[in-house]
Amino acid sequence: MSTLTDTPASAVHLDGKIVISMESGIVFSFPCETYPKLASATQEERSRMELSPMGIHWPLIDEDLSIRGLLRDHALRG
Repeated sequence: MSTLTDTPASAVHLDGKIVISMESGIVFSFPCETYPKLASATQEERSRMELSPMGIHWPLIDEDLSIRGLLRDHALRG
C-alpha cells in the first residue's frame, strides 16, 4: 500500500483555475471546467476551500477532490 507523503500547503482560485501549492514546493493547477460542480460554481463558491492532508473540500457546493487524484490527473495531462 502506498501512502501520500506530500500535503497541500495552499490552494487558491485564480482566473478560472484552482492553483495548489504542495508542502514539497510542487505547484500545479487545473481548470474549474474540468469538474462539473466547480464549472457551474460562482467565484465565491470556488474560492471557499478547506484543505486537508488528503484533499480539498468546497463547502458551499459540497464538492471534494482528493490530492492523490488531482496529482494523478495532473501527471496524465503532463
